[in-house]
Amino acid sequence: MILWMRYRLLYLAISLIVIGSGIFGYFSWGFEKGIDFTGGVVAEYKLPDGSVKVVKSEEERDILKNQGAVELKFEKVGPAIGPELIKKTLYALALSAGLILLWIAIQFKSFKFGISATLATLHDSLVLLGSFTILGHFFGAEIDFLFVTAMLTTLSFSVHDTIVVFDRIRENQKKNKEGIYILANKAISETMVRSINNSLTIIFMLVALILLGGETIKWFAVALLIGTISGTYSSPFVAVPILVTWDELEKKLKRR
Repeated sequence: MILWMRYRLLYLAISLIVIGSGIFGYFSWGFEKGIDFTGGVVAEYKLPDGSVKVVKSEEERDILKNQGAVELKFEKVGPAIGPELIKKTLYALALSAGLILLWIAIQFKSFKFGISATLATLHDSLVLLGSFTILGHFFGAEIDFLFVTAMLTTLSFSVHDTIVVFDRIRENQKKNKEGIYILANKAISETMVRSINNSLTIIFMLVALILLGGETIKWFAVALLIGTISGTYSSPFVAVPILVTWDELEKKLKRR
């Protein structure tokens, strides 16, 4: 049996480095906001070489017109996401996280399971947000409605994967009275191959979308790809280490 939990501090250190990089990127550069946040022009042009280019400003539009590109679509829109909607979205996320925490705590008869799963979903949200501060600065990736959709999808994927591992821990607890450290190692070993295979089918599809899907859904697919990888990682290597560490600290305090 592989002792996955032997390296749990390493897993958490990796997560802190990734999240810390995103926080640094946010305070250094912020986000590149899409047209859903700022409003403006969206136009598609067919270039002389046959490729299609999406532009989001009048200046770029004028340049392409002078180059002889053919306009396929033009749309002028106002900002669809205002401050009030952003505030309501954050409230909804907080409410859903609270309900997820409560439901898992009830199902597993322990708030340790619920809080560990919730922290893992928070981890995935921070990884995705932080990644887009860096991608926005260096590659022009924008946050828009599709990004919000990708983030919510990531949360659902992360919770589902975490519940699978937690459920295996619970099943093993019923069969024997071994400590949470051993049970966690067994649970991860038993679910790892299934989790990786499940994630790879999604990753292959998303890579194909990034390469072949076109400019309009490229960053949506990238966000889903980051979320899928982060969610696959966080279930065994964030949620479970938090659970194990918490249980061990709780037992040490009780001994005192």
